[in-house]
Amino acid sequence: MASRFQAAALVASPSHPNAVAWSDENLVAVASGHIVTILNPATPFGPRGLIAISPGKPFPIGVVERKDLLSGCLLPTCLSRDPRPCVRSISWSPVGFAPNSGCLLAVCTTEGRVKLYRMPYCEFSAEWVEVDDISEMLYSYFASINFVESDDSNSEISNVVEIKSGNMKANNLNQIVCVPNSRAKPLKSKEERPCLPQITANQYAFRSTILSSLVVAWSPVVQLASETEPVSAKYSSNRCSILAVGGKSGKVSFWRFLEPSCFSVMSNRDSTSASLVGVLQVHSAWITAICWASYSSGASDPQLLLATGSSDGSVKIWIGYGGALLKSSEVNNAPFSLLKEVMTVDFVPVSVVSLIVPIQSANKMHLAVGKGSGSFDVWICDISSTTGKFDKLGSYGAHDHIITGLVWAFDGCCLYSCSKDNSVYNWTLRDSRLCEVPFPSNIPFVKSSGDVPNVFDSCFGLATSPGNLVIAVV
Repeated sequence: MASRFQAAALVASPSHPNAVAWSDENLVAVASGHIVTILNPATPFGPRGLIAISPGKPFPIGVVERKDLLSGCLLPTCLSRDPRPCVRSISWSPVGFAPNSGCLLAVCTTEGRVKLYRMPYCEFSAEWVEVDDISEMLYSYFASINFVESDDSNSEISNVVEIKSGNMKANNLNQIVCVPNSRAKPLKSKEERPCLPQITANQYAFRSTILSSLVVAWSPVVQLASETEPVSAKYSSNRCSILAVGGKSGKVSFWRFLEPSCFSVMSNRDSTSASLVGVLQVHSAWITAICWASYSSGASDPQLLLATGSSDGSVKIWIGYGGALLKSSEVNNAPFSLLKEVMTVDFVPVSVVSLIVPIQSANKMHLAVGKGSGSFDVWICDISSTTGKFDKLGSYGAHDHIITGLVWAFDGCCLYSCSKDNSVYNWTLRDSRLCEVPFPSNIPFVKSSGDVPNVFDSCFGLATSPGNLVIAVV
């Protein structure tokens, strides 16, 4: 009997939850170290493409006095870190939003940068092509409003710099520029001297925090009535997808992408319709997980559900209004309303969330919340009720380490979970409770099976194919 298990080697080890994602066009992306490997599930023994992450240029956010560098809010920047950024979060767009009609891949790095990539046009090229830099556009927006600073803007930051004698070398997302002392070597030319405003340590910490992204997630397609007039000949105005980017400040920025009405295979025509349609303060701590689901309320205006998880253990469910998202141009008024906030009593950080609205029960929302303690909670909400009643099915402590993957499958009837303790579980929802279902013997975490190589240390995420017939575990 042929083995049900196939393995593909990676060039580096994953390091963050949800390290694997399966696209609508049947490609698997795996975040491993500073590389994103694109695999073809039909032939997983060789990469279909690669994305190599290189260090980005620091953003010029201001000049800090040398005497302020060791203040309390900047002390975390003096810690050591890896000189090369790793991939923290990945997410596929719906099919048809890339310039070549495929899927865009959003990549968030440990530097806090977010970029979009597409498949190469050349058949013999493995390196995927950068299309947009979301971080640059986010910086441009905040710089245009002078970062909306406040005097008490003390935020958690984990950006790091290397301290040299008499000078400061920035290798993080945002640059600390010191006022030169008398012994420092002067800049050679006027062009090399940064013309930046002098800011306080608190201002630098605030600016650094709001520019540091942690997690990305694409929404399902939002489609309005067909009679809507197109914005231009290149983009259709009645279909869009929203990219949500969560950061250390607790804010989520929403980026609208219109579906192109025509496609090209010319490499010099890379462009998207990315536009910032909202910035929402959803949590008071770091945003660690984001998940979307489409919700058909029967109204003419389609709606989206958004689940956000935070490092303080809280989870919030938001309703996004499709018509407003499609036409919105006011960044300060994001078209979202809070449906429910779920706060765990133990305040354990949320690692992953999974959200689904079953087709068979269009008013029932299934929510799974994975935690850093190794347990996960399952909730069911009746969205149609005016109160949005939430029923907690229970907490499940099957894992011994941080939950790194939760995926609903088969229209919410099945839930897969994995953990850094190298365990994967299959659950079915029966009579408002989860029941464990045994896996076949030849799967990665069963070390006794002869046809599975004994090379696994921990699981960093799982994903299901578009038809839920195959599971990928990294």
